[in-house]
Amino acid sequence: MTERMTDTEGLMWRLEKDPFLSSTFSNISIVDQHLDFPRFLRRMERTTLAVPRLRQRVQPSPGNLGAPYWQDDPNFDIRHHVRHVALPQPGSMRQLLDLATLLTSDPFDRTRPPWQFWVVDGLEGGQGALIYKFHHTITDGQGGVHLAMQFLDLERDAPELPSLPEPEIEAALSHDNKSDVLRSALNDTLRIPIYFLKQAREMLSDPTNIPTASANTVANVRSLVKQLGDTDPARSPLWRKRSLRRQLEILRVPYKQLREASKILGGTLNAAFVTAAADAAGEYHRRMGVPVESLRTSMALSTRTDGSGSNAFTLVRILVPTGEMPIEERFAAINELAQNMKVGADTTDMTMPITMNMAASMGAAIPTSVLTRLARSQSETVDFATSNVRGPGIPLYLAGARLIGNYPVGPLAGVAFNLTLLSHDGNLDMGLHIDTAAITEPELLRTCMEESFAKILAVLVAVGDGGDHGLSGQQQPYV
Repeated sequence: MTERMTDTEGLMWRLEKDPFLSSTFSNISIVDQHLDFPRFLRRMERTTLAVPRLRQRVQPSPGNLGAPYWQDDPNFDIRHHVRHVALPQPGSMRQLLDLATLLTSDPFDRTRPPWQFWVVDGLEGGQGALIYKFHHTITDGQGGVHLAMQFLDLERDAPELPSLPEPEIEAALSHDNKSDVLRSALNDTLRIPIYFLKQAREMLSDPTNIPTASANTVANVRSLVKQLGDTDPARSPLWRKRSLRRQLEILRVPYKQLREASKILGGTLNAAFVTAAADAAGEYHRRMGVPVESLRTSMALSTRTDGSGSNAFTLVRILVPTGEMPIEERFAAINELAQNMKVGADTTDMTMPITMNMAASMGAAIPTSVLTRLARSQSETVDFATSNVRGPGIPLYLAGARLIGNYPVGPLAGVAFNLTLLSHDGNLDMGLHIDTAAITEPELLRTCMEESFAKILAVLVAVGDGGDHGLSGQQQPYV
């Protein structure tokens, strides 16, 4: 079977020519006992038949016309994608996080479908783990949650699903004529006027020409150039360097308590999430002796509907206050910004970066080297990234083991850190993905995050709710 990538998928695939712009994301699922690996392997084999994209690799379109396309991998082997490993003693959480960081950073073999799972034994306390990663072209974070329901169960002793009928297997593995791909690629070039492609190519092949280009050319690419022209640098005086060195930290906050605290403060849970990230980032700078009044964050906003494809999101950049102030004041400022977020927003404190669809539709007109240069320049305007992914709020099981922690690892794509939140069974589990060239004290940043969430939860005590609202599992965040 062959299927053309969407423009957005094609853009993300091309941008990864620059390793700093990798869109790979992963997840660490902690379970209460070792997984039954043979059982899980069978489940994943079935999942790849139910979700044919998992059996497809990426191929360039004929003559590089238009976006690449998905093609069935004739050498697909489930054991290449689902592997079984064990941690050395003592099997600490730090060892697991370091393993996950290494596996997430390792680039995909582009001759195979871009996803991998690792069943991990040997975690202390008799626990196990599942680390899995996807290239963003397969799906986004919310889509990944939906895909995970193919291999998760609602009870520990759920019976194994029956094998798919032969006709369904044959249909999943059927092949289409490549001429459809060529026809689609030609249509891609025809839907953009030739004169526009020529002007865009000439103009964007050397971005330094943008200020002096003719009025007609500027008018033709105005919608794109307006976004690319925003190169206001990131605000942090500390987080200037970028590298491929990574460290992963995790946090957990009780869902109900943070939601109630958000209501008391007059806003949403998402506003509380961004407030804590901004508060922690500001506190980190103060403790390092370099206070900063504001930082720019990028936020991934889901645009998913019933008819959405594998990727349905947009990005918005926000200047958030990070100077010293009461948490209530910071929350009010960020909540106001959050309430005003919408596609096309254009204010002093909030701007839309180059949209995925806009850049993607121009893919045929812009050389990959220029695209990556422009994307890197955009990433240099952002200090840190945040993303809030909605997960199931019920107990879930994985090959006979109960899921007790679910920590997402979002892509850095050129920023100092990415804080991604995933709701799970009464908790908000967070992965803090850090570039250690920018943030030289990652443990300090994690501590600041814990303290910032505690400040928000403290408003419950202030209004007379005397319950225990500290961070759940602060000492052992995976329990």
